[in-house]
Amino acid sequence: MKKSHIYWGTGLLLGLLMVVLAFPAEAQCAMCRASVESSNGESPDNITNGLNKGILYLMAVPYILAAGVGFFWYKYSKKR
Repeated sequence: MKKSHIYWGTGLLLGLLMVVLAFPAEAQCAMCRASVESSNGESPDNITNGLNKGILYLMAVPYILAAGVGFFWYKYSKKR
């Protein structure tokens, strides 16, 4: 059996175990939680909408950077 098949099988097994054995997490910074909890009297759209947009911004930046690096790596490796 080739080593690459063993690596793929091991990676697939570990990935499957990580998905199956995942525990629910309620992680939130203290300032975000306090902001959301204190905004009960105000219109919820303003606070929660801004919080969600901030989370999406923080989540998207690493993917955009990785895609840019991958694009330039692919582009310059094709020239050689």
